[in-house]
Amino acid sequence: MAGPERRTVRDLRRGNRAVLLRNLFFAGPASRQELSHLTGLSAASVSNVTGDLLGENIVVEAGLVDSDGGRPRTLLRVNRDFGYAIGVDVDDTHVRVQLFDLDMTLRGEAEAALRAGERDAEVIAGHVLAGVDAVLAASGASPDRVLGVGVGVPGIVQSGRDALVHAEAFGWDAVPFGALLRAGTSLPLYVDNGAKVMGQAELWFGSGRGCRHAVVVLLGSGVGAGIITGGLTYRGANSSAGEWGHTKIVAGGRACRCGGRGCLEAYVGAQGILTRAEVSAGPDREQEALGELVRAGHPAVQEAVGYLGAGLANLVNLFNPERVVIGGWVGLLLARHELARIKGAVAENSLVQPYEAVSVVAGGLGPEAVALGAATLVVDDFLLGTPPASARRVARLPV
Repeated sequence: MAGPERRTVRDLRRGNRAVLLRNLFFAGPASRQELSHLTGLSAASVSNVTGDLLGENIVVEAGLVDSDGGRPRTLLRVNRDFGYAIGVDVDDTHVRVQLFDLDMTLRGEAEAALRAGERDAEVIAGHVLAGVDAVLAASGASPDRVLGVGVGVPGIVQSGRDALVHAEAFGWDAVPFGALLRAGTSLPLYVDNGAKVMGQAELWFGSGRGCRHAVVVLLGSGVGAGIITGGLTYRGANSSAGEWGHTKIVAGGRACRCGGRGCLEAYVGAQGILTRAEVSAGPDREQEALGELVRAGHPAVQEAVGYLGAGLANLVNLFNPERVVIGGWVGLLLARHELARIKGAVAENSLVQPYEAVSVVAGGLGPEAVALGAATLVVDDFLLGTPPASARRVARLPV
């Protein structure tokens, strides 16, 4: 009888620790009394757990605040310098690596441009590893202080130690991307779909904050979505949920780079719009060329807005979210100039009841949200108090 009881007490203490740490991360600095109110934990439990966290230097004191008629209360916060999280964005045009402290302040950055058609997984893994070395050197951060490396990639990521990636646009079929990275680093690794990690970043820090039901869409060279329901990222039977860009918007329509026809990506992705406008632009000129079309109100852009509205309306009707967040560099560009038209197209194609419950907004974190989101995979495990993992975890909504 003694063994199970000890495990139960240990699990309870671990759970209390995670609850307190997450509240300090998202709502801190806070006093012990405020933490008791926020978490529902007793004053004794808060005192015991915060004592442990202070002793481990995970939490530090952050000054005093006056109390009503009593002694000033000590504020606590997560120690931003306790460790670092690295986030990586693998995109069609670049590999971006960023290092953050535990305030999620950017402390180092490196980027490698990908040549047109550069899709070899070993080469891209090499760019990721070189970027990790570069941000550590530039920031002066010790590898011993790095809590992990999160990587956002295109396509479907199978859970498991090897993090098998299926990305048809890259020609990747069950590429063991996690294993390729592990061959060059001993740091804990987390690999997930780029749209899903961007969705977590917007939920934690951006335009999705406070939502329990949301859809965060990424429009760039590729198109995807992070679907949040009940506070968790919906993944489906084999983690392929959210491949919104390859839902069919026109039966037998335009050819998509995935090999199918009529995919939404062929109508609202960067190359889809440029092709429709009969503009030839390589990866290094995509953003400039599309920006010119958007600012000019080109008919190809107006057409894309209509298809985007219909595609978003499908998500509204299917998932009944509180908020739809439009992100990615193409999405942010369109939202900056065409948000009213996009909303109109969503309203036109949605059922009345789900549309009345939703707001359609631009992402709040800019085009670099994927790298930040990838870093949150690392921080999520840290806040839960779980041992470092070598494969991605299910995204969780903050308290």
